[in-house]
Amino acid sequence: MNPYYWFCRSLIVLVGRVFFRLRVVHRERMIDHGPVILASNHESYLDPPLVGSVSHRAIFFLARKTLLDGRFFGWLLPKLNVIPVDQEGNDRSALKALIQILRSGEGTLVFPEGERTKDGQLQPALPGLGFVIAKTLAPVVPMRIFGARQAWPRGSTRVRPCRITVVVGEPIHFTAADLQPPGKDLYLRLSQRVMDSIAALSLD
Repeated sequence: MNPYYWFCRSLIVLVGRVFFRLRVVHRERMIDHGPVILASNHESYLDPPLVGSVSHRAIFFLARKTLLDGRFFGWLLPKLNVIPVDQEGNDRSALKALIQILRSGEGTLVFPEGERTKDGQLQPALPGLGFVIAKTLAPVVPMRIFGARQAWPRGSTRVRPCRITVVVGEPIHFTAADLQPPGKDLYLRLSQRVMDSIAALSLD
């Protein structure tokens, strides 16, 4: 974990505890060694730092490439393991970068829905996550964040202090048998399996 990542993660943990009373449920289910995909629902801009901070290891993130346009963020975000992605098109280069990261034994955070929810409801999964799973068979830890939309909803410029909870699900271990039968719906099928696991997580 490089010093920039360590410092920012420590700051996020502190802000999460003080400002959002961040609570993590079933932290013991996290995979802290070897390749792993953390997969979460997407409610707010707060999701990547807060969900990522649950892991005690450095995690790699996808982010729209326009965030790196400025001089400061263009310098800082790569040091925080951010991989730029073109959301306007089918950016396979970012997915291939995730595959290489996983094959090197690192961890990543992916949002199967692809974008933040507009109404608070879970959205259908996109095939991108399934593509990465099929190429790596990396285990997936489903996670669900609650309260982030209330704290910073899509379209709002105001962040509100409220409780945020991250629930960690049981890891999903994929095998070659899960890639059968092959077909054009394989990637979507794998992604949706993860999304269903996310949907099953609750605060109870």
